[in-house]
Amino acid sequence: MSKTCTDLDTFMSGLKKRNPGQKEFHAAVHEVASDVLPFIADNKDYQGECLLERLTEPDRIISFRVSWVDDDGNVRANRAWRVQFCNAIGPYKGGIRFHETVTESVLKFLGFEQTFKNSLTGLPMGGAKGGSNFNPKGKSDGEIMRFCQSMMTELHRYIGPDKDVPAGDIGVGAREIGYMFGQYRRLSHTFTGAMTGKGVSFGGSVGRKEATGHGVVYFMREMMHAVDDGIEGKTAVVSGSGNVALYCLEKLIQLGAKPLTASDSSGFIHDPDGIDEEKLDFIKDLKEVRRGRIKEYADKYGCNFSEGRPWDIKADLAFPCATQNELDKDDAQSLIDNGLIALAEGANMPCTSDAQHLLRNNVLYAPGKASNAGGVAVSGLEQSQNSQRVSWSIEEVDKRLQEIMEKIHCKCVKYGEGKDRTDYVRGANIGGFTKVADALQQCGVV
Repeated sequence: MSKTCTDLDTFMSGLKKRNPGQKEFHAAVHEVASDVLPFIADNKDYQGECLLERLTEPDRIISFRVSWVDDDGNVRANRAWRVQFCNAIGPYKGGIRFHETVTESVLKFLGFEQTFKNSLTGLPMGGAKGGSNFNPKGKSDGEIMRFCQSMMTELHRYIGPDKDVPAGDIGVGAREIGYMFGQYRRLSHTFTGAMTGKGVSFGGSVGRKEATGHGVVYFMREMMHAVDDGIEGKTAVVSGSGNVALYCLEKLIQLGAKPLTASDSSGFIHDPDGIDEEKLDFIKDLKEVRRGRIKEYADKYGCNFSEGRPWDIKADLAFPCATQNELDKDDAQSLIDNGLIALAEGANMPCTSDAQHLLRNNVLYAPGKASNAGGVAVSGLEQSQNSQRVSWSIEEVDKRLQEIMEKIHCKCVKYGEGKDRTDYVRGANIGGFTKVADALQQCGVV
């Protein structure tokens, strides 16, 4: 039987040699391995088959060129990838990202995280991620359509409802999904659930747009209930003004909380009176329709606008919903000093490693693989509806989303319960690992 490495430094040294220079991937694996390796050392059932070593090696990485023609008739070329990480518990599932910062390392980090996140939902979905260094900002609809069609011309060989089901991510919304799915239909001569995040008129699910933002608040509600508290009446700081942040704000308002902030790349607004439904409607119109800057909110409602990030604002709850590594050690300390009770990540790994350490040891802290799993959960529900050729009501989808977030919370508590507080990071890492590891063992060495 193979020897299992349970020493973190030795494990990480080997991983870095195999994946040189991929800092994002290294950080993601280190965060998981620091909890899973001690668990393996204490549980003989998970020893001897190099389970975590196998889980840190993607099943395959597909890299390809995407050639397209811009509006001026110039031929352009970008690079794209699909990282199919692990399909031990179901078809590969994970988003596609269009952004100039996309690299193989970033997609490996995201695909690795996705494997654990999908496992926590309890749905039969494996982990994957894809994307391109194409930047859709400033591009016309025609340019984006031609890029998406060119990308799918290559990608369609590797995806399908029982193989790999991509979704949207940063830079990939309903427009891009529509263009890619249209090309998939053209090439495959089929209409199947090969992608999620589709328009409701052609197989998408109601509630998908809201799912990540609503889900992170549902998870926070479970965290607060676990300590005999609640969300109603609590103040909250939220970063971002994109899809996740907008619907995080919406659900906070619906559950009686008082959100104080929203942000974009130019800075953040602080509204001491709180963002209510009317003000949120203004932000939705500003960001989703007019594509304006968040400062317009401050000008309209007479509140403060500042450059930077909102983590100096005193609040009970925090929801980083903007981007990766947006909250560092100093930000975490500021939140703690201001009396923060709990933080739930809406974005993927928005807290740096140092920030995570501080938060984990001082407040209730939920990592994104648990708290922002609502988006992929409803994507999984979209797959189910596509397979059955049915459409569920928003009430049915929301009910199932709440149930899934409650089950994720229970799994985190099961593996992360401690003397002072639940360690949601450990609970999510081990809870996600055990389901995938059990499948790997039962399917043999493949």
